[in-house]
Amino acid sequence: MARLQEPEPYVGPRRRAARRVPIGVLVALGALALLAAALYAFAQPPAAAQRTSTPRAAASSPASVAPPKDGWPTNGGNWLNQRYSPLAAISRSNVAQLKGVWRARLDGSGVGAQYSGEGQPIVADGVIYVSTGANDVFAIDVDSGATLWSYKANLDPKITTVCCSWGNRGVAIGDGKVFQGQLDGKIVALDRKTGAVVWSIQAERWQEGDTIVSAPLYYDGLLISGFTGAERGVRGRVKAFDAKTGALRWTFYTVPGRGERGDDTWPQDNELWRDGGGTVWQTPAVDPNLGLLYFSTANPGPDFNGNVRAGDNLFTSSIVALDVKTGAYRWHFQQVHHDLWDYDSGNPVVLFDLPYNGVLRRAIAEASKTGWVYVLDRVSGQPLIGIDEMPVAQEPRQKTSPTQPIPRGDAFVPQSIEVAPEGTTLVNGGKVFTPYWTDYLLAKPGIGGGANWPPSSYDPTTGYFYVCAADRASVFRAWEITADRPEEGSEYIGGNFGAHPIPGLGVFAALDLHTNKLVFQQQWSEPCYSGSVVTAGGLVFVGRNDGRLTALDSSNGKKLWEFQTGAGMNSTASIFEHKGKQYVVAYSAGSVFARSAKGDSVWLFALDGTLAETGQVQTPAHPEAGPVLDTSR
Repeated sequence: MARLQEPEPYVGPRRRAARRVPIGVLVALGALALLAAALYAFAQPPAAAQRTSTPRAAASSPASVAPPKDGWPTNGGNWLNQRYSPLAAISRSNVAQLKGVWRARLDGSGVGAQYSGEGQPIVADGVIYVSTGANDVFAIDVDSGATLWSYKANLDPKITTVCCSWGNRGVAIGDGKVFQGQLDGKIVALDRKTGAVVWSIQAERWQEGDTIVSAPLYYDGLLISGFTGAERGVRGRVKAFDAKTGALRWTFYTVPGRGERGDDTWPQDNELWRDGGGTVWQTPAVDPNLGLLYFSTANPGPDFNGNVRAGDNLFTSSIVALDVKTGAYRWHFQQVHHDLWDYDSGNPVVLFDLPYNGVLRRAIAEASKTGWVYVLDRVSGQPLIGIDEMPVAQEPRQKTSPTQPIPRGDAFVPQSIEVAPEGTTLVNGGKVFTPYWTDYLLAKPGIGGGANWPPSSYDPTTGYFYVCAADRASVFRAWEITADRPEEGSEYIGGNFGAHPIPGLGVFAALDLHTNKLVFQQQWSEPCYSGSVVTAGGLVFVGRNDGRLTALDSSNGKKLWEFQTGAGMNSTASIFEHKGKQYVVAYSAGSVFARSAKGDSVWLFALDGTLAETGQVQTPAHPEAGPVLDTSR
């Protein structure tokens, strides 16, 4: 049953001791749980018996736990990162009528070869805020599509430590400001009405490898951001700043220092914990009732090589919960021990409430590059459906973990290779967690497989969880390295991935989080590289690499509508109501790793729109990655 007292850290079934609880306590807790469940069910509308009910946050907050209606106040839609709209005017029955209201252009920002347009639009008070891969920010009037103001970041073209394309995943609003984290390690606060810089801080130095890709999170006077750079010898961190001044409030390092919790999962005979990775690629979620902040972390460093970093390497490839006000550790769950496969957790975590074994639980879920969804109690970090530590194949030179956490339920992508491609020899069936050394080894999911950064969405009326993923293999290998620390800002990896003959495919899947079982699963001819948003109208909106924005039936995945936007549709659409009318807004700009056409368009859609779609877009060829640095994010 849900634990509402101060949670204990989750340390995994291999190390957790059993405890006896007096029968009287169990009876009392059971009675309280039944009473809570009964009150919860009584409070729900009859048409939405399974819908969660969480107290609404203060009206002055720019986001809340309630699904958004008259705007899209954070890139997750609400603090729970559900990406769910309760609006139903656009529905299965009429979505085929959806057309463009206007198309705004962003002055050619972010259309160069190095850029990726991944920022989800934010909408508030009749204004749309969009950031580009060049870290330029635009404020657009909902009624007219006119640009009200723009901010030019003027990034130094000599920045050398950006991993995996020059991209940005959105902005945050709050306290009368628009906030953006930048690739040069700066965080800027802009006046919401004028775009003027209110404050700007050098949150970290890009020269040391620390850059910012994700949208920051505004919460109760704090501006919270993670930092990227796991392949540059950095130590991952999340920081909170005063939203009014930019002053630092707290820092949490995702790789513990000497003597801190988790330090014993790193070697004691070298200092590589200082370069241990565990960076953060997405916007955290918040439960204001528990006062907890949640995020997930990237792979350990050096990537692909565990020889010099024996141990589980906490808190890499993990879900982590902190006290949102202080940054103090509360619990963690490691999804991949001693990661060798770049199975970092780039997908945003999602918070929700569902009954398990007849008791309403506060839950958290994340889709991983491993191909599984991990479902946990967000109070304690304990698995809700079951995650079993299972023995896996071993490679002593890689210091492999003897077991890995295997979630019960269905994988949403293939995790093995049935037939060896010509010229290859399969080891261990090419299964997930197959170890390797200095010879190339083919396995699934590859580092571009499973669920990458494109956000998942959750429907609280059904408990369905929608995942955009890829069915891709990788050829992995390590090379022998020393335990010497890397030079500041230099590339720091211990192996690579190589070319292989298996084409990459896309997978779009829905899982029922009551059971972690597939509801539907469909294969696409190209990798899925766009986040999704689900609505009360029975629709899921998701983009395609060839430029189409599509609407699927949320119950079975059937395509009901598509619109050609003119460039790779690789960001996530936002849904909102303005002056009593429902709209869909989408940023169409393309992405480096989707190999999609570039653009600078923001499209607004409505049922009474009159703009037709653009012509066919030529999507660049999508060869499999060669033996280069990790470019999967």
